[in-house]
Amino acid sequence: MNDVAMDRVASWHAHVYFDAAGRDAAQALRERVIAQFEGKMEMGRFHERPVGPHPQWSYQIAFAPAHFAEITTWLTLNHGVLDVFMHPNTGDSLRDHRDCAVWIGRSYTLNLKALGA
Repeated sequence: MNDVAMDRVASWHAHVYFDAAGRDAAQALRERVIAQFEGKMEMGRFHERPVGPHPQWSYQIAFAPAHFAEITTWLTLNHGVLDVFMHPNTGDSLRDHRDCAVWIGRSYTLNLKALGA
């Protein structure tokens, strides 16, 4: 198997998963992330339904590889009761979501058909 060059990672996405019972915790974490990482990430929409391959309600945090260690470490230590799915963006969406996933908390089965699998 050939190694994939690290410079193929254009960005990272962290998807914070929640449900109706965790909505307030998700909103609170979202506000903390915005305050902590302003200018280092882009915050996505707050989806109160499954979107794309994500089986839970979620919102996305997008960031450059240069901020991976800082943001991932912070999320690992501060995610509370919420679960976080992370993946790189290399241009191969199926591989990025299926084979290169990083989970903080519990993992879930993704709807890979949404990615053309």
